[in-house]
Amino acid sequence: MKMLVEKIEQKFDQEKVIEEFEDLTKDAGKIQEETLEKILEQNRGTEYLQQWGLNGKTDPQTFKNCVPIVTHNDLEPYIQRVADGDLSPILTGKPIETISLSSGTTQGKPKFVPFNDELMESTMQIFKTSFAFRNREFPIGNGKALQFIYSSKQFKTKGGLAAGTATTNVYRNAQFKKTMKAMCTPCCSPDEVIFGPDFHQSLYCHLLCGLIFGDEVQAVSSTFAHSIVHAFRTLEQVWEALVVDIREGVLSSRVTVPSIRLAMSKLLKPDPELADTIYNKCSRLSNWYGLIPELFPNTRYIYGIMTGSMEPYLKKLRHYAGELPLLSADYGSSEGWVGVNVNPKLPPELVTYAVLPNIGYFEFIPLGGNLNGMEQANSPVGLTEVKLGEEYEIVFTNFAGLYRYRLGDVVKVKGFHNGTPELQFVCRRNLLLSINIDKNTEKDLQLAVEAAAKHLVDEKLEVVDFTSHVNVSADPGHYVIFWELSGEATDEMLQDCCNCLDKAFIDAGYVSSRKVNAIGALELRIVKRGTFHKILDHFVGLGGAVSQFKTPRCVGPKNSSLLQILSSNVVESYVSTAFC
Repeated sequence: MKMLVEKIEQKFDQEKVIEEFEDLTKDAGKIQEETLEKILEQNRGTEYLQQWGLNGKTDPQTFKNCVPIVTHNDLEPYIQRVADGDLSPILTGKPIETISLSSGTTQGKPKFVPFNDELMESTMQIFKTSFAFRNREFPIGNGKALQFIYSSKQFKTKGGLAAGTATTNVYRNAQFKKTMKAMCTPCCSPDEVIFGPDFHQSLYCHLLCGLIFGDEVQAVSSTFAHSIVHAFRTLEQVWEALVVDIREGVLSSRVTVPSIRLAMSKLLKPDPELADTIYNKCSRLSNWYGLIPELFPNTRYIYGIMTGSMEPYLKKLRHYAGELPLLSADYGSSEGWVGVNVNPKLPPELVTYAVLPNIGYFEFIPLGGNLNGMEQANSPVGLTEVKLGEEYEIVFTNFAGLYRYRLGDVVKVKGFHNGTPELQFVCRRNLLLSINIDKNTEKDLQLAVEAAAKHLVDEKLEVVDFTSHVNVSADPGHYVIFWELSGEATDEMLQDCCNCLDKAFIDAGYVSSRKVNAIGALELRIVKRGTFHKILDHFVGLGGAVSQFKTPRCVGPKNSSLLQILSSNVVESYVSTAFC
């Protein structure tokens, strides 16, 4: 039996996976009802569900009438008891043995979220479905993937449960490696590199493994686009050291972790010919344009999450990718998965996600263009009741103890795949710049930064990274935008950028408030090179995984440690004169 299972795992049947997806989505409404019934059947005896008086009923209407819509704050006491070792059925019928940590880059501290076998199964279902559609458009052979993945340490909660970031929980699961092997995309790097304790050393070795297996690399990927850009920015700095390692067959002394050194010693052999090839290729690149296809000539595509807060990195990623297509990965969060990219040819800016109707029960709060929290009067609609072109906030119920949980994401319905909607990610609901009657989302901030950054193009400068803060300690309050630049810019140029930023926020509430000085002049603060690396290091120091790092686009007042890093690295400050 064991050999049969292994044989099944080894053979990946692409057309069968696509066929299963087509069947699921043709009858999405019925599958949704069955999924809710299954979730409620499995967990009917839980303390959480018992209190809402479902009395054994599992139909959607009773569920919606009885069980309230909640946020993480509402469920936190229950999750904490699970983490502290309470074995009674609190949120789930079967005990939860693993806790996922959200990235913590949004609110400044990670949230605890239950993780179980069902979530792992839906992760593998998403990976397989996504790969099947991707491989149909961009077939890859028996090659390797250069994956910039990093696993943070798992630790034990007070109650003895394993806790780690969602990505760590996935990478450490035996199913992950089997699935990757079945899909013919094993990682270039050994486990010791992925699970290494120092991400700087792991990154160096990921790059080294990629170069050693350069001709076998068929895909370059990471969880987020940021990690890929970060990796190749690092390559620009360390490529000569990597070439020396390959030439001599000896790993650089910068890598000190014994387990990584041992694993790499098995891969590294003196190869002067390969070293010369890499040296020549890097030397003749113009400003590193097309670096990826030059060093990894058989790469078919670049793959990772490229929407939302990752969009600002696309310009740099395209620079490194040359003509290679950028394929956006699937849509999920630490709490669970939502949808899969079944149209991989679409560029990241247009990507949509088809909701998988069997991985959870989905509801959608209609927003009607209103992000101001006034939507409570709007009753949520079901998966098959959403309307084309409308925006919604996602509410979902999963197999791991989250019931009618507000995910905090705003999505737009762009089409339908059979009976299931195809969603475009719009923004996080809580990432709003707001002082008075103004409401600016992460997307508004991104567009403002892009508009202002055009003033830098003539000088061949770029915004390496950015974030924002609402300063309400001043009267009137004002927006503060932090930029890290790739080089030196003149005061005149940066003053123009500052004024442009202020004018680029076209929200009516912002413009009218600026005109009457109810909101003060926008401030642009330039930080030292490497400041956003310090933020990344700080995040990793708190136990986060690089794979899950997202630069927070708006730093709230509670995130004092981040504000301290930013403020202590400011080198220049400019105040807008746009409304004077």
